[in-house]
Amino acid sequence: KDFVIRFAGEGGQGLVTSADAMARAATGAGFYCQTFSTFPSQIMGGPASSQVRISTTPVLSNGDAVDVLVVLNQYAFDNHIDDLSENGVCIYNAQDCVPSGDGNYFGINADELAKESGNTRAANMVILGAVATLIDFKLESIENFVKERFTRGRAGDDEIIKSNIVALGLGTEVAKKSGFSVGSLDDPNAPDYEQIMITGNAALSLGAVSAGLDSYYGYPISPATTILIWMEQNLINEGKFVFQVASEIEAINNIVGSGFSGKKAMTATAGPGIALMSEGLGLAWMAEIPCVVVDIQRGGPATGLPTKSEQSDLFACMFPAHGDVRLPVLAPGSVEECFYVGELSVNWAERYQGPVMVMGEFSLAERSENIKKPDLSKVVDERRNSDTGSNGYKRYESWNGELSPMPIPGGEVAYVANGSEHDEIGDTTHLPKHHIRLTERRFAKLGLL
Repeated sequence: KDFVIRFAGEGGQGLVTSADAMARAATGAGFYCQTFSTFPSQIMGGPASSQVRISTTPVLSNGDAVDVLVVLNQYAFDNHIDDLSENGVCIYNAQDCVPSGDGNYFGINADELAKESGNTRAANMVILGAVATLIDFKLESIENFVKERFTRGRAGDDEIIKSNIVALGLGTEVAKKSGFSVGSLDDPNAPDYEQIMITGNAALSLGAVSAGLDSYYGYPISPATTILIWMEQNLINEGKFVFQVASEIEAINNIVGSGFSGKKAMTATAGPGIALMSEGLGLAWMAEIPCVVVDIQRGGPATGLPTKSEQSDLFACMFPAHGDVRLPVLAPGSVEECFYVGELSVNWAERYQGPVMVMGEFSLAERSENIKKPDLSKVVDERRNSDTGSNGYKRYESWNGELSPMPIPGGEVAYVANGSEHDEIGDTTHLPKHHIRLTERRFAKLGLL
């Protein structure tokens, strides 16, 4: 009913591609799947692995013991073989690995077999053919994935599809000759709803955009960079704006300015970026400006573990600034929840007129899962009330249980969005009565959430 398959080797060897292909083929066949990848912080090389869990029931974690282990070099064998289950089987790259001792191992020369298929880039398909044979997974499902993946309307598509299917068969023959079998996967119990295969970061981005996100400013930092890339590719309609900034300080100040001007604005970073954004977040809290900061957590402190998962930034996100500040935090626990947290975050910011923190983490961000396709017709796009009626408007009056309207710059009504303590219209004041009154107002607003 459940198999865990892990591909281990070096970054750049196609490990993530292999796991993703297996997961998408299994999803297409009606199974539930979840992938998990871990890789080093350098662009190429270094130890990396990617695994997929295939199940007849919804997958809630990436699993423990590995049923099929594919290792592409000696380092991967030495460091992953202890995770093999009692009845598991290891496939090793015969070119770069010589296993020590006896065990459920067999070698495969995927590169040479790929050449035989007529496609030197089909080594991953050779391996997938062997893996599928070990768990008695129908090759037809992988073949269907290959046809869908490479039917692009280009010259040569048919040849690529044919060679990949041949490569699958060559891998199957090697696995059959090995004499090993892990078991037979039960027939799938496909869900009765439409699904999408998506990562946590993509789901979060999709939720925010569906709820009316207008602008995104991001600085590349692992593991939040994929949100910036997603936004650059998808937040592209008229009136929308995406920009890669030079620092996290620039990012926070941009989204504060964007929020002040009436736009739904977001940035995403990791722990080091949260530290740099603390003053800007205090400004957004003090001036009561809607904006969203996403913290895709990684190991820390300092540079820490840039491409490893850790959940240790809670206090930094709840209390990022000096003084009396407490920010609302949304923390998804699954890929599906990432979509709804993305939606909620931009709406919460508008609803209480202030900064909202979203806390993800590396493993959830990079995890790919088949989830129920969200119903976009039910997504709400909440917007602030900006209708103040006439001039002389007091933006920061005392809290009376309702949120005062927030004028948009350039309209009939003006006010000062001030990072210093201020009076009812935003002018700077040092009078204790105003600081006490507005501190109470800022905290009371959280009740709206």
